[in-house]
Amino acid sequence: MSASRLDVAVVGAGAAGSSAAYHLARLGHSVAVIEPGPWPQAKPCGGGMAASVQRWFPCDLAPVVDRVIDQVRFTWCLDDPVLAPLPGESPFWIVRRKKLDVFLLEQAQSHGAECLFGFGVKAIERDSNGWRLQLRASGGDQYLCCRALVLAHGSKGDLTRELGLGDPKPKLASALAVELEGPVLDESTARFEFGLVKHGFCWCFPREGGYSIGVGTFLGDSSKSDVTNYDQVLNKLLPALGFKADAGVRRPWPLRVWNGHHPLHGHGVVAVGDAASLADPFLAEGLRPALLSGVRSAEALHRWLGGDLAALANYTATMRAEWGDSMQWGRRIGQVFYRFPKVGYQLGIKRPTAPQRIAQILSGEMGYGDIAQRVIRRLGGNMLGLK
Repeated sequence: MSASRLDVAVVGAGAAGSSAAYHLARLGHSVAVIEPGPWPQAKPCGGGMAASVQRWFPCDLAPVVDRVIDQVRFTWCLDDPVLAPLPGESPFWIVRRKKLDVFLLEQAQSHGAECLFGFGVKAIERDSNGWRLQLRASGGDQYLCCRALVLAHGSKGDLTRELGLGDPKPKLASALAVELEGPVLDESTARFEFGLVKHGFCWCFPREGGYSIGVGTFLGDSSKSDVTNYDQVLNKLLPALGFKADAGVRRPWPLRVWNGHHPLHGHGVVAVGDAASLADPFLAEGLRPALLSGVRSAEALHRWLGGDLAALANYTATMRAEWGDSMQWGRRIGQVFYRFPKVGYQLGIKRPTAPQRIAQILSGEMGYGDIAQRVIRRLGGNMLGLK
């Protein structure tokens, strides 16, 4: 470990943290990435992201792309399908998070970033020149000093709350990730299933050698075990994909969904990715905002380290403009849709233009704000008539 004061310490080596570390190191800053390990590790993530994220990276991301998706298939209780071609050329990619995170971290290392595996953050305190971190390791506690911090510790970490960043009471969606090994029905189609999950949906993404599946519930108290019965959902979903009902490696995890505008910065510190509660509250997209926040935080820290005292506040403002404003509308759509999902499917997904609009949102060409008022007026008016 470097004995001198580093420019930036990044807590967490996932997509957001590794993205921030790569861009900071590429800009010439001394960076250490702290990861308690084990590393690399599988992440409970579907791995879907818009191909447009490539514009944020000078390095070619093609080596980590498992599948190129050209259409989305929506169903209600595995029936009543709707197909939507995705716009543009190769607009949606499926990546394996284990490969993506390692690739980005290797890019950061190639520009001089240090990687501290097996170190947990025991304590953080401010000093006159920045931050002093007490790190826990098998060989005993060690210390690291840095001018700035990036908090990228995912959904379960508490550092954002301790330092007063992000949502003080994060909205946690209940989710389950399933990794299936075997043949896929269509290698270029992403599937979204509504109806099987109470107040939520399933996503099925083809990848190399199988599927990455997620089951998420977006309303209700995720701390309660009876939010949804995932076994019942998978007993129907997996056979429809050609697998046994008990197949797959399953990992439950809390998904921090966007739940309002909150500061993502403090003095010399920023929050990124799941630690910043950026996941889409309607379609659960988390990888694109993770990468976006990593890039934008690195740009802001570069300016802040160069003397621009307003740069970190501008990071919060930028993430609000580029992501949060759209998610504010996405949350409102989700609140209406998931309360009356069958009506929402009929009046929303099955409308001639709706699947294409969702495809454009997934591909990054459109935000929820572009469609929200019409959708909410249409769904809300019809649903109010049911009461």
